[in-house]
Amino acid sequence: MKNEFITDERIFQELKKAIAETLRVDEDVIRRDSSLVNDLDAESLDFLDINYRLEQVFGIKMARHFVLEHVEEMFGEGSAVNEDGLLTEKAVELLKIRFGDQMPRLEAGMDMDEVPALITIGSLVEGIRDILDALPEKCTHCGAAQWTCEDGLRVKCASCGEYAVYPNGDDLIQEWLKKIQEERSIF
Repeated sequence: MKNEFITDERIFQELKKAIAETLRVDEDVIRRDSSLVNDLDAESLDFLDINYRLEQVFGIKMARHFVLEHVEEMFGEGSAVNEDGLLTEKAVELLKIRFGDQMPRLEAGMDMDEVPALITIGSLVEGIRDILDALPEKCTHCGAAQWTCEDGLRVKCASCGEYAVYPNGDDLIQEWLKKIQEERSIF
């Protein structure tokens, strides 16, 4: 169910706050097209801290694995990253479907270690939006379809007062990969 309670602008503002606190940078330097790695000097542990902060704010579980790791798990080793650690053409095709024009420098044969530098604030906003838009039709606690959101951050049931339970990011990526495979037979 599309989550109409939390706006993309609110997601962006909370993401900026989490990044600023984690990386100790001024929020004013954080733009939607900023690369976490290239522009803001984030390292792998910083991603975990940022994700944790966002999980606390929105009451969600971010993906623990990147799309390519799920591809390798679901479609076999070497399907996304070859034995030399380079992206396959199918992996690039899939990432372009997933991220659109947000990763213009993405190309087959690029080193897997270069991919995190392509992740932008905008792509993170979309990832959070994907999870928030997986809001169940009805409350998993009482079965009512009476969602409310008083603070613009956490959706809860107006009937029982419990917070919404979203699917986690990894499960959503796997569902998306299955859907893409059925529609396009990439792998």
